[in-house]
Amino acid sequence: MVAMRSKLGLIVVALAIVYVVWGSTYLAIRVVVKEMPPLVGMGSRFLLASAVLAVILKLRGVDLRVTRAELAGSALLGLMLPFLGNGLVAVGEDHGAPSGVAALLVAAVPIWVTLYRFLSGDRPRRWSVVGVLLGFVGLAWLVLGGRGAGDVPLLGASLVLVASSFWAFGSWVQPRLTLPRNSFVITVHEMWTGGALMISAGLLRGETVSPGSYGVHTWIAWGYLVLVGSVVAFSAYVWLLGNAPIGLVATYAYVNPVVAVFLGWLILSEPVTSAVVIGGLVIVAAVAIVITVERPRDRDEAPALEPEAA
Repeated sequence: MVAMRSKLGLIVVALAIVYVVWGSTYLAIRVVVKEMPPLVGMGSRFLLASAVLAVILKLRGVDLRVTRAELAGSALLGLMLPFLGNGLVAVGEDHGAPSGVAALLVAAVPIWVTLYRFLSGDRPRRWSVVGVLLGFVGLAWLVLGGRGAGDVPLLGASLVLVASSFWAFGSWVQPRLTLPRNSFVITVHEMWTGGALMISAGLLRGETVSPGSYGVHTWIAWGYLVLVGSVVAFSAYVWLLGNAPIGLVATYAYVNPVVAVFLGWLILSEPVTSAVVIGGLVIVAAVAIVITVERPRDRDEAPALEPEAA
């Protein structure tokens, strides 16, 4: 009984971490890109996070060596998830996409995954199709509805939406790749390859680095993304996958956006317009439908629903 209560307590703590921390990463990204270039800033974040996680794993005796095929698979995930997924979110927020709106757009990842399954020849259930269609209606309303004061910048929102489609594709293709068995080892190689690609792309697009000119808030937000957003929250997520019902774990997909919208409004005074409220509610409802309908059949594919902030 004591052991069960202890485990239940750990589940609650881990869920709270995933709910709040991953929901808050969009706010932290928005703070960082106000001064730091988006691709170089996020790329350096992932490089350092991978180094920290690698040290922790080595101290625990985990072998980080991988085969060429496993490294190639991890690098492809690094391209799709940290680089094109997280990197384009940062670029989108740099182009004015509010952090709360970015979170709502990224919440559509399970909807994109279902669409990729359909295009690959799989036939999702009828309610999954309803969820996908409803989700795209919500996305359209979020970005286009009620244009006027407080509207969402189209370029920034489009970049974030493209980012979510890449993140979903990487998540969908992950079970089909040759990867290390240990999820944490995958993460180390995924983060350093994705980080290196991001920094290279940032330098090629002319991003310049001036560490001495960044304020304290920028460095605090960047450090938060490295240690708390990447290392702590991801560790909690992986632990939950092995210790909690997947239906419970999957609830982060529609809790994170709520947390992000609230924090964006509270801290950055981001406007919560009727388009954000209505579009956001429709997207969250669509994601809930997709997750609920697909969960029994696709239990082993739970990591495909992993969010932006790994």
